[in-house]
Amino acid sequence: MKKFTLFFLALFFLAGTVFAQNAEKKWAIGLGPGVYYNLNLEELSFMPEFYLSRYLSPSFDLMLKTEMGFNNDGTDLVNPLLNFRYKFFNGNILSEDAAIQPYLYGGVGYLWDNLKEGVNFDIGVGSKFPLSPNTSLYLEAGYINGIDGNRNINNRLQSVNDNFLKVTGIIEFALGSTDSDGDGVKDRKDKCPDTPAGVQVDENGCPLDRDGDGVPDYKDDCPDEPGSPKYNGCPDRDGDGIIDKNDDCPDVPGLAKFKGCPDTYEDGVPDPIDKCPDTPKGCPVDADGCPLDSDGDGVIDCQDRCPTVAGSVDNQGCPDWQTLQIPSVYFDFDKSTLRPEGKAELDKLADQLLSSKEYQIEVGGHTDSTGPEQYNMGLSERRAQAVVKYLLMKGVNNAYVSSEYYGETKPAVKNDTRAHRQLNRRTEFEVVKIRK
Repeated sequence: MKKFTLFFLALFFLAGTVFAQNAEKKWAIGLGPGVYYNLNLEELSFMPEFYLSRYLSPSFDLMLKTEMGFNNDGTDLVNPLLNFRYKFFNGNILSEDAAIQPYLYGGVGYLWDNLKEGVNFDIGVGSKFPLSPNTSLYLEAGYINGIDGNRNINNRLQSVNDNFLKVTGIIEFALGSTDSDGDGVKDRKDKCPDTPAGVQVDENGCPLDRDGDGVPDYKDDCPDEPGSPKYNGCPDRDGDGIIDKNDDCPDVPGLAKFKGCPDTYEDGVPDPIDKCPDTPKGCPVDADGCPLDSDGDGVIDCQDRCPTVAGSVDNQGCPDWQTLQIPSVYFDFDKSTLRPEGKAELDKLADQLLSSKEYQIEVGGHTDSTGPEQYNMGLSERRAQAVVKYLLMKGVNNAYVSSEYYGETKPAVKNDTRAHRQLNRRTEFEVVKIRK
């Protein structure tokens, strides 16, 4: 019997290595040694245990198990049992993949022992320790209730009831084909055994790649268009670094700030909305890409020598000398101080001169006939100088402005009334020449 027991143990270890499978499979076999303590005789013995188990639910397994051994007096012991195993690692109490997985077990059996046979039961606790997806270690302790029988003890037949406490270590192997990644394709046929859970696979167990670009669908942001792994499976036909689905101009290389569209003329307006694509490079443009014409004279600013003053096309956007508006500036009696309205007129003139730079101006000072002629000559000079200084203060180049004074010699009107004399207290402007 001892030889049979050792042979049977070796056979089950071999079978376990052949049929090893992961924990998801319904069937498993377990075997291992145990230490048994006879409560009646106070003896220790060693016996193997093996079982076949069936997964019923996350909480229960059904087990057909057998303890068998050879006692010191030559009596064989065989005890097949039908047990239920209640698992605490059922997803409610502990997770199903916990590192330590405790359980309770118990059931009824049929015992051959002490030249007798009969129904008995066992009960116990244990814990499972997963070693790999295919193999687990079980450690358990339990009580086996014996039956009344007779045993030859010290050459005398005595009535005994062998009740045992036991501690066993069991290696369990799952049965069936392996599907390590749980994708429905067995490992022996699975060319991609490490596919993440929940990913759709083909008949070879590899993730689907509908567009055949080498990027599996679950990683592919564009699963129906062949693309590049660099862009998570999305295409970039024009190679500008902007994937086609984000590119307003997918067939022409462009710029990210224009959503992939080019700005051929570098005017800050992308080509698709540029209404003036032939604008000279460097010209300021409006939102439509058309060159600015600030003064509305038909000459674009970048070609207009006087961009803030309306002029003629023939004169490169500057006004002709005849069209230059030069008002007279009037003074109070015996004064050379500029009045507010005079400053306002000079401000306008300064803007024109600064914009065009096309005119050389002479400022002429005048007085009315009141007072000595020599005094009036000096007063007219001071008036002309006051205007020149103001223009220079506004940024007009002194090379382009000169002055002359005439006293009372060139009245605008007769000095016969107060109103007429006011009109003679003035400065006037003369265009000396147009500068080219």
